[in-house]
Amino acid sequence: MDFATLKKNRSSAFENLIKETKKLSDTGSKNSDDRFWQPEVDKAGNGFASIRFLPAPKGEDVPWVRIFNHGFQGPTGLWYIENSLTTLDQKDPVSEVNSKLWNTGTEANKDKARKQKRKLTFISNILVVKDPANPKNEGKVFLYKFGKKIFDKLNDVMHPQYEDEKPINPFDFWEGANFKIKIRMVEGYRNYDKSEFETPAPLFDNDSKLEAVYDGQHSLKAFLAPSNFKSYDTLKAKLDNVLGLSNNPNAPSIPATDIDEEFEAPRTPKEAGAPWKETVEASDDLDYFKKMLA
Repeated sequence: MDFATLKKNRSSAFENLIKETKKLSDTGSKNSDDRFWQPEVDKAGNGFASIRFLPAPKGEDVPWVRIFNHGFQGPTGLWYIENSLTTLDQKDPVSEVNSKLWNTGTEANKDKARKQKRKLTFISNILVVKDPANPKNEGKVFLYKFGKKIFDKLNDVMHPQYEDEKPINPFDFWEGANFKIKIRMVEGYRNYDKSEFETPAPLFDNDSKLEAVYDGQHSLKAFLAPSNFKSYDTLKAKLDNVLGLSNNPNAPSIPATDIDEEFEAPRTPKEAGAPWKETVEASDDLDYFKKMLA
């Protein structure tokens, strides 16, 4: 396109840009992989749905997978959004950098480490019981991506605190319970605190229906396949580029330490002398990345 055409067609070009940004907005609220389900919210940020967490799929032992990822913007203005190799119990360059930053002892470097901390996401198979925003999803099996807050609710019913409460296996077809997802906006983020489990009951009284649901589940182990993770060297090269360390002989060096990357970053003065530990922060419904890229 020559300059004259660019000038003449700038109005229609802008209209096309509006359409394209709307597409991005729409795909931001819905996972592009149609195997995944996410609850929708209204303009006020409120939402409701009921789901049933399903047992481990055929050939697998655990009804969820746990994935760590990083998402942050470096001083170069570039973004680092990658799965963390710590998911596979391997060394990850971001964890190493965060450990070194934390142990310099300076508050500025500790803040950098906090901003670069990893996020925790879980994936499970679910059956959508009730979806007022999209009734067509009801009765279907999907994958559901959720964060630590919802996982804590699963853990709470599996390990009740009081002796008069009976443990519940929320992933069981017969003795599990439907999970009511109640969403509201708190300080600009989706909040799931009011979500709760119903009284335990069979998903269906018909074994044929249960078997059909069981057979319709998606593999979870597939998300831990090496192909979903870049090599250490590839991640290191990208990280250096994002942090502005690539081919820069004047880049400040960070002294190495032997700190375990699994220690959590302390946040109180009392813990100020403690070593770095990667934070496992919730990233429910990709809200974290939506906020980042807004």
